[in-house]
Amino acid sequence: MKSKVYFIPVNNSDDTAAVKTRLGTLIEKSGVLGGIARGYNVAVKVHFGEEGNTNFVKPAYAAVVCGMIIEKKATAFLSDTNTLYRGKRINSKEHLKLAKRHGFTGKATGVDIFIPDDTKKENVIDVAIGRKFIKTAKIARAFIDADAIIAVSHFKGHILTGFGGALKNLGMGCAGREGKLAQHCDIAPVVYPDKCAGCRACEKICPAGAICIENNRSIIDKSKCIGCANCIEACPTGAMFIDMKSGDEVQMKMVEYASAVLKSKTGRSGFLNFAVKISKECDCWGTDNPPVVSDVGILASTDPVSIDKASFDLVNRACGRDIFKEFHPEQNGLKQLEYAEELGMGNLDYELTEL
Repeated sequence: MKSKVYFIPVNNSDDTAAVKTRLGTLIEKSGVLGGIARGYNVAVKVHFGEEGNTNFVKPAYAAVVCGMIIEKKATAFLSDTNTLYRGKRINSKEHLKLAKRHGFTGKATGVDIFIPDDTKKENVIDVAIGRKFIKTAKIARAFIDADAIIAVSHFKGHILTGFGGALKNLGMGCAGREGKLAQHCDIAPVVYPDKCAGCRACEKICPAGAICIENNRSIIDKSKCIGCANCIEACPTGAMFIDMKSGDEVQMKMVEYASAVLKSKTGRSGFLNFAVKISKECDCWGTDNPPVVSDVGILASTDPVSIDKASFDLVNRACGRDIFKEFHPEQNGLKQLEYAEELGMGNLDYELTEL
């Protein structure tokens, strides 16, 4: 049976107030909040944006979601987890400051902003899933303890997974630091020696101390590398790159982590994908990546597989080609969707209703 996905065409340049009204209609008609009951505490999973990147979903739109949850006599909080790589989101204190600078405040959204400190063991919980790659997932406790979860995701390209939507927002985005490491640890950057200038930019930015300079060339200790890709962005000569052969495995680990997040949320989860300001790379990059395709709109569903597949199809249909394969030719982004369907997380077949 096909899953239902609802869609409203939206342009990022549209009037915010008008989009908020249409978003409210989308949420109501799609039933995406249907699993939320009176008294529930609802985690709204968002990305607060990296410093220098403005592609995140606007706080005004997160406020609409939270407001409609509150109308159901439930409570809500906006949340994300800290990063592996060095930056303003590497710890809860700096991450929260950045979120507020990006407009995510209690006054603007109507709810608390919570970023768990995953250096404290009590904020991370083990979820036994017994999957192919991940036997026990390390998830931020707040998402597991919540009665329901709503994923508000920006749909865009991604260097390791082809594209990122609801599954990535949950799989990578709800994992604690150790969980993120488990998803990335099989991938270490490789150095083109003939391009390396020995400038030490990669050595200075590496949060794991995995890079040193020998004979004026960068050397990576793969046993220490955490796969954060900071060195790739920092390298001024393009000497650093990632061996993409492990991309499928990263996607499957990510999906397994998403299954851990949703394990206790059957019938109590919903998904909103914003296919606007669609960039080539993830919002975690500390640059304001420009849109590379035309805006499409906002999608809603209770099926994370269907909403990501519908987002993928709508973007590519608007472009007339598989733009994500063009962005990242070494990746097959559909692998994550196929694997998620295999795990029983949702359906690739969907029925799209435009509102």
